[in-house]
Amino acid sequence: MSKRALAASLLLASLICSPVVRADPLQDLQALVKQGQFTQALERADQMLASKPRDAQVRFLKGVVLSELNRNNDAITVFQKLTEDYPELPEPYNNLAVLYAQQRQYDKARTALEMAIRTHPSYATAHENLGDIYARLASQAYDKALSLDSSNQGAQNKLAMIREMMSVSGKTVRPTATATAVAAAPQTVRPAAPAVVAPPVVPAAQARPATPPPVMVAQNSKPVTPPPATAAPVVKEEPKPAAKRPEPKDEAQPQAAAISKAVQSWASAWSRKDVKTYLSHYGRDFEPPKGLNRKAWEEERSQRLTKPGNIEVELENVKVVSVSGDRATVKLRQHYRSANLSTSSNKTIGLVLQDGKWVIQQERVGG
Repeated sequence: MSKRALAASLLLASLICSPVVRADPLQDLQALVKQGQFTQALERADQMLASKPRDAQVRFLKGVVLSELNRNNDAITVFQKLTEDYPELPEPYNNLAVLYAQQRQYDKARTALEMAIRTHPSYATAHENLGDIYARLASQAYDKALSLDSSNQGAQNKLAMIREMMSVSGKTVRPTATATAVAAAPQTVRPAAPAVVAPPVVPAAQARPATPPPVMVAQNSKPVTPPPATAAPVVKEEPKPAAKRPEPKDEAQPQAAAISKAVQSWASAWSRKDVKTYLSHYGRDFEPPKGLNRKAWEEERSQRLTKPGNIEVELENVKVVSVSGDRATVKLRQHYRSANLSTSSNKTIGLVLQDGKWVIQQERVGG
């Protein structure tokens, strides 16, 4: 499937399958891309961004259009800026990898895909594409080994195996409904044109309860087995009372309540744009994303929270799935809305008890 056909089919699928009716300008832009009218689509995207310069979906579509017009450096700039403004979205990272791979910048492609997976661990396309990048890097390494020692039979066999794997049907991967071909084929086959995925359609805000549902903590219980039937009654001795063991729920329940309260407080501070309180919900050993150190990460978060405009963060289905000593894991559904972005995603948060307070040690998108 060609790059143009794949991009068009993906956009068509997003239009058909989306349960949400978007504003006419965005639908018009999607239709232009689907019809292959990329010059007109670029003009329309620029017009829309003139009034809403931070609109994530329009910016994403602009990157797709630029890649279709073979303006790959401009497309890279668009997707790179999207990863900076919205690091929680995995698709821009994946598309950056596609464009880097076309330019044979495989190390950059690998880094972008690793970020996509770190942002969204269940992103199958990024995992598949990362495998192709590793194969391409291995091919280059074996080529180098053979240039230094042409009699190296082991390197010859491994290189032949990788080239055979990568040259199936003249492509590195088979495009699926959401897949993106990444790595180029070996030297004997022309590199496949990269296909860029369509942007995810962000659902409109739905009515949600003002308060999250109560935290559910699993409780272990033993089934009661009735005594076997007997032909005649028997005299039973009164059993001695056994020492009662504390049930796990007695310890887990108050901890779960405190953990849930800490997570809700974090989201509330985020919505209020209370930078000091928001940052105080992160532990001393918190692992910032994108390889940032703690200071750089705090500066980045402070800049984002102090930008003009309202932020609304709502948590749904908050569940404390495990509590072990001073560590806990929480899973939830996060709804984020601002003037330019509306997203909903599953999130897993690892917390640790520090100085008598539950704080975030790790957070990641996905299950």
